[in-house]
Amino acid sequence: MTLSWTSIFTLLCCFSLINNVVCADYGTALTKSLLYFEGQRSGKLPSNQRVTWRGDSGLTDGQNSGIDLVGGYYDAGDNLKLGFPFAFTITMLSWSTIEFREELERQNELENALRAIKWGTDYFIKAHTKPNVLYGEIGDPDSDHQCWQRPEDMTTPRTTYRIDENNPGSDLAAETAAAFASASIAFKSVDKNYASNLLLHATQLFSFANDHQGIYSNSIPQAQKIYSSSGYKDELLWAAAWLHRATNSKSYLDFLGGSGDTGGVRTVFSWDDKFTGAQILAAKLVLEGKVEASGIWVQYKSQAEQFLCSCAQKSSQNVQKTPGGLLWFLPWNNNQYVATATFSMSVYSKYLSSNKASLQCSGGAVTPSDLTSLVRSQVDYILGSNPKRMSYMVGYGSNFPQQIHHRGASIVSIKKDKEIVTCKGGFDEWFDKNAPNPNILEGAIVSSDDKDNYQDIRGDYQLAEPTTATAAPLVGVLAYLA
Repeated sequence: MTLSWTSIFTLLCCFSLINNVVCADYGTALTKSLLYFEGQRSGKLPSNQRVTWRGDSGLTDGQNSGIDLVGGYYDAGDNLKLGFPFAFTITMLSWSTIEFREELERQNELENALRAIKWGTDYFIKAHTKPNVLYGEIGDPDSDHQCWQRPEDMTTPRTTYRIDENNPGSDLAAETAAAFASASIAFKSVDKNYASNLLLHATQLFSFANDHQGIYSNSIPQAQKIYSSSGYKDELLWAAAWLHRATNSKSYLDFLGGSGDTGGVRTVFSWDDKFTGAQILAAKLVLEGKVEASGIWVQYKSQAEQFLCSCAQKSSQNVQKTPGGLLWFLPWNNNQYVATATFSMSVYSKYLSSNKASLQCSGGAVTPSDLTSLVRSQVDYILGSNPKRMSYMVGYGSNFPQQIHHRGASIVSIKKDKEIVTCKGGFDEWFDKNAPNPNILEGAIVSSDDKDNYQDIRGDYQLAEPTTATAAPLVGVLAYLA
């Protein structure tokens, strides 16, 4: 038997620590990354719920508008349901499942991945009440952030906010269309009727987004305080790319090819900036010979590859790195951008390998295995190969953050103590308590700063608050590495 260098390295690191390197168990991390979504569930929990410290919550959501909006996911450590990052989360979970389906199946996690997607899409079906109406937010940020209560005890207003023809939100509608379209691909082989229903919602929402253009956070001003949108051109391209992949319809391909704005070379791929994602999907078409390798299609491919080259440190403008080697994008929850960058590199490595190609960067060629090595180094950092020798995934390894900024995790489970935690009482009794959270939110991801530092302080919502948009791309990355 001949061992690869990767196998030899893995064996070595299992026996010793070398330069802050720890032996990563990607399969275990993958399992925990999907458990995290069960910890974020809103609504009536199912009988197969595995995160047992959580209870039912948000059971009256939508009543003030006369509709049923029970379900979905809480965005982060608060009790808000926020459609814009939520839809991006479902798109990335779906993309993870589409690209790495076999890998998820081998790790016995495909069913859990599909459940995580469906918990989101079932909610979006409820929220999309008419072709040109979409409910995009539940809960008011000001009142929510003034309280520290577990979701099961919420006393804050569950105000509903929506977009419609008179109050448009092309970014929100198109991102939700992308979520529906990508999820339809993920479900096509297991539930054709459900997949067809998802695709119907996707096509309606894309038309709504394109025909009634506007920025959603102008129509839902409360969203400006937390997830304000910088524009909607990226979401329209992103949704068109997913709808083309789901339907193979020329109209969506023509939309992509006739956009006239490919976004340029981006510095991040995130819940607010999907240009890189759209560029990668377009580049896949070029690599597979499904579009001409000329004109706007070459622009898409070149811009996607320049982003990847900058991550691989083979560009004239490389992504910064921390002293410990983590890609550094922005100060607020940096690992959300590391997650999308590593996902981009993972899928592109797969695309290059399938088409026997490599990246030609200004600083030299980058092979698919080069991209995979970089992905592994970044994930290893998150899982403990860093100067603090701490896992930034909660519940993974023996040394991980104990005081993450998360209401449900930081307050004793309602299963253990049914006494209601009041809005202000939660701060006195739990938020200000310098002690480990009573509940472990397995799979939650937090972030270090640009100097590889992390202070385990519950009040540090900039670094210590996990989000669904961070975890979703890592599901695919971990499946790829596992």
